[in-house]
Amino acid sequence: MTINRLKMSGQKPSLKSDDSAQSRFQVDVVMEASSAAPGPAAPSAPASTDGSRPPEESKGRFRVVGFMDSGAMDIGLPPDVSHEPDTAKSDSVSLHSTGTGHTHISDSHSNTYYMRTFGHNTIDAVPNIDFYRQTAAPFGEKLTRPSLSELHDELDKEPFEDGLANGEEPSAAEEAAALAAKEAKGGSVKFGWVKGVLIRCMLNIWGVMLFIRMSWIVGQAGIGLTIGIILMATVVTTITGLSTSAIATNGFVRGGGAYYLISRSLGPEFGGSIGLIFAFANAVAVAMYVVGFAETVVELLNDVDALMTDELNDIRIVGTLTIILLLGISVAGMEWEAKAQIVLLVILLAAIVNFFFGSFMPSESKEPKGFFGYPAILLENFGPEFRDGETFFSVFAIFFPAATGILAGANISGDLTDPQSAIPKGTLLAILITGLTYVAVAISAGSCIVRDATGDHNDTVSPTVNCTDAACTLGYDFSICKEGGCPFGLMNDFQVMSLVSSFGPLITAGIFSATLSSALASLVSAPKVFQALCKDNIYPGLSVFAKGYGRNNEPLRGYVLTFCIGLAFILVAELNIIAPIISNFFLASYALINFSVFHASLASSPGWRPSFKYYNMWVSLAGAILCCVVMFVINWWAALVTLLIVLALYIYVSYKKPDVNWGSSTQALIYNQALTHCLNLTGVEDHVKNFRPQCLVLAGYPNARPALLQLVNSFTKNVSLMVSGHVRTVSRRSNFRELYQDYARCQRYLNKKRIKAFYAPVFSDNLRHGAQLLLQAVGLGRLKPNTLVMGFKNNWSDGNMRDVENYINTIHDAFDLLFGVVILRLQEGLDISHIQGQDELLSSHEKPPVITKDVLISVIPAKDSDSDSCPSKTTSNQSSPLITRGKHIFLAAKTKSPLSLTDQRLLESSQQFKKKQGKGTIDVWWLFDDGGLTLLIPYLLTNRSKWGDCRIRVFIGGKINRIDHDRRAMATLLSRFRIDFSDINVLGDINTKPKKHNKLTFKELIEPYRLKEDDMEQEAAERLKAQEPWRITDNELELYKAKTNRQIRLNELLKEHSSTAKLIVMSMPLARKGTVSSALYMCWLETLSKDLPPLLLVRGNHQSVLTFYS
Repeated sequence: MTINRLKMSGQKPSLKSDDSAQSRFQVDVVMEASSAAPGPAAPSAPASTDGSRPPEESKGRFRVVGFMDSGAMDIGLPPDVSHEPDTAKSDSVSLHSTGTGHTHISDSHSNTYYMRTFGHNTIDAVPNIDFYRQTAAPFGEKLTRPSLSELHDELDKEPFEDGLANGEEPSAAEEAAALAAKEAKGGSVKFGWVKGVLIRCMLNIWGVMLFIRMSWIVGQAGIGLTIGIILMATVVTTITGLSTSAIATNGFVRGGGAYYLISRSLGPEFGGSIGLIFAFANAVAVAMYVVGFAETVVELLNDVDALMTDELNDIRIVGTLTIILLLGISVAGMEWEAKAQIVLLVILLAAIVNFFFGSFMPSESKEPKGFFGYPAILLENFGPEFRDGETFFSVFAIFFPAATGILAGANISGDLTDPQSAIPKGTLLAILITGLTYVAVAISAGSCIVRDATGDHNDTVSPTVNCTDAACTLGYDFSICKEGGCPFGLMNDFQVMSLVSSFGPLITAGIFSATLSSALASLVSAPKVFQALCKDNIYPGLSVFAKGYGRNNEPLRGYVLTFCIGLAFILVAELNIIAPIISNFFLASYALINFSVFHASLASSPGWRPSFKYYNMWVSLAGAILCCVVMFVINWWAALVTLLIVLALYIYVSYKKPDVNWGSSTQALIYNQALTHCLNLTGVEDHVKNFRPQCLVLAGYPNARPALLQLVNSFTKNVSLMVSGHVRTVSRRSNFRELYQDYARCQRYLNKKRIKAFYAPVFSDNLRHGAQLLLQAVGLGRLKPNTLVMGFKNNWSDGNMRDVENYINTIHDAFDLLFGVVILRLQEGLDISHIQGQDELLSSHEKPPVITKDVLISVIPAKDSDSDSCPSKTTSNQSSPLITRGKHIFLAAKTKSPLSLTDQRLLESSQQFKKKQGKGTIDVWWLFDDGGLTLLIPYLLTNRSKWGDCRIRVFIGGKINRIDHDRRAMATLLSRFRIDFSDINVLGDINTKPKKHNKLTFKELIEPYRLKEDDMEQEAAERLKAQEPWRITDNELELYKAKTNRQIRLNELLKEHSSTAKLIVMSMPLARKGTVSSALYMCWLETLSKDLPPLLLVRGNHQSVLTFYS
């Protein structure tokens, strides 16, 4: 192979990392081959002959082969790349270890290290199947392509340390599976489509029904209807086989069979419920087949008077010995089990061929028992002759269990070499072969055996008897059988196939083979399915059965459990009641497999790309319906029991919400429906009857202000949209990668706390600009916020007044965009981000620290100029404790310190809306008509169970001489709005002058923020006002003196009337933009809301949100 070489100056690169470390690059350094193309700067060197190689690294990100000569190191070109001379040179090459187990490239101006792709120097990778493997890849190790950060980040930045692609995080189960896969390499037993699927399916479908019930079905239904019964069953199984093929070819299939196919398609709810009952059904099926075998053995013993005790106990003894033998074969390994299946298949095929040969060899000795040969009896047996209350559907119910077993190959999908190819070919071919066999046996048996025969050689045709049966034309008169009691013929002798066959004992061997092969297949299937179910940890208590042993990861514990279940039912030896439930369990699995294909096709997910194209979504839906119909045809009460069990397990798994994400079609369909409904809503104008307060909550990190989120969640949950907005202020460059990581973690936190909200973070230089972005961009169509919710800025007077300016301007911006505004004030405050130890934002694989109830770990922010500040605490540069990568130092146990009294009160206050509110009142001070938002929010709150014991009291302003009139008018309005209230208070003394000491307090409050323009030159005053626009002018104070007094007076009235309320909801005063300074407005809000219970200041956008029209 000719290889162009890139001369690189400097010393040879070295790989500095521990042998045990997991390298990002796997580098094999070898001497340049002597056959390399010579070039002007590429003298050839002899190949190394000592055979030594550096020790192989752990799984790497790339495999890099370096070609070295005495003075240069060349990076080998892939064999499929054209070899053109490349003159690009780099200064030096170096690899360095980050200490994290990954070796990174050094990509700076002076140090470069590149791969060769298309003849160019780049670390960009060409498409490779190993990039798309999951973490636990059984047929090849997973490689990770270069991250976008490594290709895109600035040269002086270290590549981002992401161990896995696309946000994947290896779970403990995946790591265990990966380890097991590594151990299995080179020694595991894998089967092809013939040995793994075709043979298993045929053995399972050719059950004992073929030999001891097929003739009876032909006698009852006739040849024509029997073929119809077989075709009906075959239609159901063929549609299911097509659906199975479609799912199996839509990606790599692991072990678990029906459970794996259903769970990965429909999700863990359906998969978990079906997986459990399907595994149980297979375990009980072992007992059914073994009891069938034992009954045949006991009958043979009875014929020779060799019973050990009595028939029932002999069945138990033989059954117990049989299942122990089968367990031994299964535990010995899949290879031994496969060999046993081949032996049983040979016996079974010999028995079937033996029957067909015998049907062409009639003898006079067999004629009294009803066997006459072809084709004299064909026409008589073509039509039905139902007896003993049997009907078409009852006979179909007896036959259909013989058609089950089509999933025998899929159930060991983890042991197949290529499940995607093996399952479709083996399953469909098995259905075809077995279906033709059943039809052939039905035609053959109906064509050469009469329905009734006496077995007496003397029952020949007499001239005095009028005989019209087909047997009469052949010289025998069996008319006496119409009275009943004849032991031979299709209707009476279950062993009639032994009579027809050329060698009777071979049919008995066939019965043994059919029962034992089906039992063995079920004994293997049940543990495999159950192991896959337990590995996924759908039912946490069953995880002990997930462990596998040996090269093939054999579920030995599952074998023991299956053995115990099977043995228990063998000892019962009465399976007439449980048998229909087992059949229905299988049918429920078939129905869900068919429904999975319909559901996945309906969802139109781009990930639904089965390579098997011979399926149709509507045919699959028809198959699912057919399976349900057959369930009720076989046994209606068993079908109901099956559906109830599936429903109960579905509800349980849905409630537990297992932490899995398999990209199911359920998720895809939900997305489709959500998208469709969102688009449909855009074509509908808003109506006042459908108004919902859709809230954008500026809460920072979700756990920074829990009281704010919990209160809003109380009136938006299952009613309207809630978005947890987070303005992350940065002093330098925005770290968007960190923002993306935090987004996933914060959304998980909201879901875990059952707060139904979306997390929406933005980077901005201040609160106002970030809030503008959120106000304009958040939302989708009609699902767009219309109400801004903020926390009150308790520490406004202690910080930078520019932050207050931004805070007040954010309110103005919301009004400009026609948003309603809600501000929550708790006297203790809202922000608990400086207290570490309460609910932390953790990824699903992180564990919370163990913290005692009384002692919490303190947090010290690291000195980092790029630290992210909390949005609603704009006066502080303290970082949120939620981001720990290089941002904060969490002190160890040595630095534990108890909380201060203030922090204890703050922490208690932050949880007050989480608990149920006792009896009390929600006081609504509806002073100004804002469209009704001030009244709607408390009404929504009282509809919640947490606030259900609270009653609404309404306070309105009025005149002293019209109090009764105003009360009646408000009562009329509230009754028309259909809003319950306990009392209406008309405040006639709002405009009374406030107390003198309160006015003095307000004067002291505004003093630091006054412009005092009378004490300076006009030009200086204007310049200062321009630099500090929050300053309060004397003219402004005089102009709004009455409004100022009203805020002071309202606070006095609030303390007088609502000091014991659970919550106060009050009309928020407005400040005209450009006229009222932010400092004065902030002082109004401070004065109005201080020293009160939890207070909501509400101002709608003055468009009606309530109506009394229908």
